[in-house]
Amino acid sequence: MMDNDADRTIPAPAQWVVRHGGMIRPGGTVLDVACGAGRHGRFFRSLGHPVVMLDRDITRVTDMASFDDVEIVARDLEGGRPWPLTGRQFAGVIVVNYLYRPILPALVAAVEPGGVLIYDTFAVGNEAYGHPTNPDYLLRREELLIAVRPELVVMAYEDVEETDPRPAVRQRVMAVRPDGPI
Repeated sequence: MMDNDADRTIPAPAQWVVRHGGMIRPGGTVLDVACGAGRHGRFFRSLGHPVVMLDRDITRVTDMASFDDVEIVARDLEGGRPWPLTGRQFAGVIVVNYLYRPILPALVAAVEPGGVLIYDTFAVGNEAYGHPTNPDYLLRREELLIAVRPELVVMAYEDVEETDPRPAVRQRVMAVRPDGPI
């Protein structure tokens, strides 16, 4: 898949996202947070999901703007402004390679009843391998578990050191909001 500049290949969706994406109800709207070139939004759109693509720099997803089932939201989530999607919920909320702790509650709140949060990013220990090294962008031990509970039910979780596609320490969660009381 190529982006609108046609000179950069859009990376494949993260394996954690592909592995758990089937948990999102068919046709449900998916929010791709800090979407970059939109690899996850594009993936879910190809599966028939309407998508909302959110990033401070939307230039790499402007080719998607003409589609009726795509909404593009330009917002710097770290700029001190309120969460731009307050009150909205989604069948799927996808976050990969991004961490800004102040919005974690908003991400959890954005998951609709029966909806799914799929989150995959860097964790403490990654500084041994390179970017990111700033602790502000590295999850602490079990931080995702703590962030999603008790509102969401954790269905899958990993805190791993991996070598492929490059050495990294990552934390991942797939959690579901129950349709009724827990």
